[in-house]
Amino acid sequence: MQANEIDPQATDAMERQGRFSLPHSRYGLKLLRLLSRASMWFQNRTVPSVGATVDRTIPGPAGDIDARLYLPKTTGPFPTIVFFHGGGFVLGSIATHDWLCRHLTRESGCAVLSVDYRLAPEHPFPAAVDDAYTALEWAASNPGAVAGNGHVAVAGDSAGGTLAAVTALMAAERDGPEIDYQALVYPAIGVEEGQPSVEEHAGLVLEKEDMRWFEACYYGNEIHRRNPYADPSNACDLSGVAPATVVTAGFDPLRDGGRAYAEQLVQDGVATRYENYEAMVHGFITMREVDRAREAIADIAGDLADALESN
Repeated sequence: MQANEIDPQATDAMERQGRFSLPHSRYGLKLLRLLSRASMWFQNRTVPSVGATVDRTIPGPAGDIDARLYLPKTTGPFPTIVFFHGGGFVLGSIATHDWLCRHLTRESGCAVLSVDYRLAPEHPFPAAVDDAYTALEWAASNPGAVAGNGHVAVAGDSAGGTLAAVTALMAAERDGPEIDYQALVYPAIGVEEGQPSVEEHAGLVLEKEDMRWFEACYYGNEIHRRNPYADPSNACDLSGVAPATVVTAGFDPLRDGGRAYAEQLVQDGVATRYENYEAMVHGFITMREVDRAREAIADIAGDLADALESN
């Protein structure tokens, strides 16, 4: 099922965001990152309150990884959600997802550790994966540093949703940290040209050219596209990964890939809740003026809280 038209609030948000086109060059990308930094400074002047935020670094495979810990207003220790931001692996930061992480903390009652992994094209695959998994291992091994109670989940949107799924797969295959849950919000998984969602909805938020450029920047080499740690839909067996919530948007080119991955999880015996927000577009969960964004955050936070509190 899909709605007949895009939610009016999402349409308004898209029109505001559409003022800036995505540059397909390194110089243009650097400029866009600078503009985003200034824009986020302005937008984040008024954000939802949480108990506390702590900016810190995590020892990484190629230097320190910046991270921000969001703590609830209640007394800990808390379950820990390791969060990875979206942005096509070339954009995004702790700041671009500050509003979302604050709401996720408030709604879930969990501590949220937002990870600022390395970006392409300066750092192509597997740099982001290495940083993401290192951050997960660190959070699981150092509960005292994150006010943690030992229970850990992973979450992310778009490219960050891919990283969350990959870290869950790596943890299962490498006998790594025990992950209680994974929340994947319109992940960039299993997306192929020719899928109905790509053919029908490319151009609303993501152009085909944008998607190709993201992939070229991130993968660097064509062979990486078949690596399960780049795209976990390539995995032969997902049966050992954590239970999942997979969220897609009806008017998102990534919709069919996300839905297929949810089906793959179910086929491999992984407890999975799939929900498609029919009238929404790619990126809707960070659209501050869209009511359905807050509803989706609350639903996802509820899934995470239920899973982490029951384990």
